[in-house]
Amino acid sequence: MNALATHIPMPAPVAVQQGMASAGPIDIEQLSRHVQVLRRKLAPGQHVYRAGQPFHAIYLVHAGFLKTCELSEDGRERVTSFRMRGDLVGVESIGLAHYACDVVALDDSEIWELPYPPVLHACLRMPELQIRLTAALAGEIRNDRAWMLALGTLTAEQRVAAFLLDMAERHMRLGFSPRHFLLRMGRADIASFLGIKHETVTRALSRLDRLQCIDVQRREIRLLDTDGLRRMAGQGATLH
Repeated sequence: MNALATHIPMPAPVAVQQGMASAGPIDIEQLSRHVQVLRRKLAPGQHVYRAGQPFHAIYLVHAGFLKTCELSEDGRERVTSFRMRGDLVGVESIGLAHYACDVVALDDSEIWELPYPPVLHACLRMPELQIRLTAALAGEIRNDRAWMLALGTLTAEQRVAAFLLDMAERHMRLGFSPRHFLLRMGRADIASFLGIKHETVTRALSRLDRLQCIDVQRREIRLLDTDGLRRMAGQGATLH
């Protein structure tokens, strides 16, 4: 496959962030007047919830970094998404009696537990909360669709390039540098998410480093040539 000839849209987490931004941040003080908001701190490796536990709440990530994962048919863990500040988790299980996946903290994190269905009643008094929930649900669908397309059409190296660009965009939308950031997840988690082998992620990062698209120092990433990285991933827009 010719990397320069392949074109796909930016994976959906960017669209999710745009939808969240348009809704504005959730006013926790206002929300706490209508529902009991429980703040929880998590250590790395600690679960927010596990698949199969009774569904009772959704969660707003206030700080830190988390992953969602499921067990494949052969019993191996498969990472399905990464969540950071401002993201909602648990929305994938709305309408189910039990949570559909595991959510695990990747570093020191803080989440706000929003009990469900009481949070639905709060939506009647807080239209911005309803907008945010709707954006999160729609974003789940876009995210699954875009990454399914990416995993089905891109080479391993292109997937890694697209992943780095996605991380850069998400950091930018939170007001952080899109060109210098830490990967909070390990190579194994990235490989699981992208559907490739652990050593393939390492080789792809090393090659992108040799091409001077990025500079890699363990989990520290610097984007040196964003346009080159986008060409590698088959994308045309420029990251500002």
